[in-house]
Amino acid sequence: MGNRSSEKPYSRKRQSDIFLGKLRGNQKKIPISFEKLRAKAKVQLPEEAFAYIAGSAGNEVTKRSNRSAFEKWEIIPRVLRNVADCNTKISLCGSTLPAPFLLAPIGVLEMAHRKADLAVSKAAAAENIPFIFSNQASVPMEKCSRAMGTSPRWFQLYWSTSDDLVESFVKRAEACNCKGIVLMFDTTMLGWRPRDLELDYLPFLRGMGIAQYTSDPVFCDLMDTNVAQADESPSITINSFRTLIQMAQNYPGGFLKNIFSDEPRKAVKTFIECYSRPSLTWENLSFLRSITDLPIFLKGILHPDDARMAVEAGMDGIIVSNHGGRQLDGAISALDALSDISQDLVATIPILFDSGIRSGSDIFKALALGADAVLLGRPYVYALAIAGEVGGKRSNQKLSGRI
Repeated sequence: MGNRSSEKPYSRKRQSDIFLGKLRGNQKKIPISFEKLRAKAKVQLPEEAFAYIAGSAGNEVTKRSNRSAFEKWEIIPRVLRNVADCNTKISLCGSTLPAPFLLAPIGVLEMAHRKADLAVSKAAAAENIPFIFSNQASVPMEKCSRAMGTSPRWFQLYWSTSDDLVESFVKRAEACNCKGIVLMFDTTMLGWRPRDLELDYLPFLRGMGIAQYTSDPVFCDLMDTNVAQADESPSITINSFRTLIQMAQNYPGGFLKNIFSDEPRKAVKTFIECYSRPSLTWENLSFLRSITDLPIFLKGILHPDDARMAVEAGMDGIIVSNHGGRQLDGAISALDALSDISQDLVATIPILFDSGIRSGSDIFKALALGADAVLLGRPYVYALAIAGEVGGKRSNQKLSGRI
């Protein structure tokens, strides 16, 4: 389906580049298959980092269901259709995209690579693939935006307990020329994730993944309120000392300054107190709609009734997703939900999809079942862990080449 030049379909060019790579003296850094990609990343990542990225809720039944759902659907090829000159371009939120996929927002990318979101931003821009900036990023959106030039970018929004902070994030996203807001509806409370719990590890408690907050003026004001005041001094243990060191390293301003300051600890406490709002309801959407003209997509829709309510609430699109299985064990697979929702909406608003995408044939199945585009998640993070910006770029190229 891919043709990005007048000479050769993009997929054929990608295959040729891979086959000829060793003859040209190029060392292949990124495995082709997803299983080998994940296995290589696991070797390179710290145990806690791999657990956070790969893990899902409960017994991880939902994550497995996401994959088994793809296996239930089979493609019936048709022949002699002249596929020499095909086109994968789509139009979405005012941008023309070379292929129907975006890079999903994934938090704490510094766990995968030191350049984190900045490396992914550059890789996405090189392929003109939209990158959805994570609310839980390791690099502020402004820095990532500058690195992307005119390439499309969106912003993921977790609804804080502070509406002022919500508005500040949205205004910053507008200033960064983001093309849309992805509102997270499925993570108002953190899922029960045994891999992280077994390791007693939550990266945010170490000051990781909160760069959007520590770079925000409203959040910095919140740090000076009672919200940020610690109830008591932490007990000094080897682990608590290491955590304080990590906080000082991750907080803006320099390690030597931070190690003698209470600011990093106040930032972590403020984040924990305000990062999400479990009381969020459909009525809150009118506030978000009133503060921005950007397209708003609700992420985490799994029921046709919720999809209809999104339309009635004036939302511009939905993302059918179960958060990669990270929130609720035993939830319906995202692909099974997609087929029901798309039949119900009948092209009323754009439908995006994520959770379980691993190949071009997965994308094809999702599009055939009603998605307008899909979001790629874990695969690009594993590639980032292996080869940084080059890995992110290669993961985009490989998936584009398979379509």
